[in-house]
Amino acid sequence: MTARPNTARAFTLVEILVALAVLALALMAALRASSIGVANSSEIRDRLLASWVAQNQLAEHRARRDWLPVGVYHGDAVEGGMRFRWEEKVSSTPNTQFLRVEIRVFAQDKADAALGTMSGFLVKPER
Repeated sequence: MTARPNTARAFTLVEILVALAVLALALMAALRASSIGVANSSEIRDRLLASWVAQNQLAEHRARRDWLPVGVYHGDAVEGGMRFRWEEKVSSTPNTQFLRVEIRVFAQDKADAALGTMSGFLVKPER
């Protein structure tokens, strides 16, 4: 029997470098996707808290059975450790027994775009 020549073939340096480059690109894409997810979760949290502020404002009016004069009102609220500014626009409706309330909530340090909005109606309390 004759000895067989060793036919095992190893990866060349170029093949290893190409594989590492492909792996690096895939890891960079995964890192970017996860960082976008983290940034979005922060914004989603802020929007959720802002919507709670708006819901709380409307629920307070309903619980107190408020009948507000038509106009615009402003105030501050804290929810989840974050400060918000809210703006309420009270307007009349064709039915004199109801008022329309539109609430917009902003981050304390940003006044450009509302993080949360809510509309609702108040019923005139019985005397």
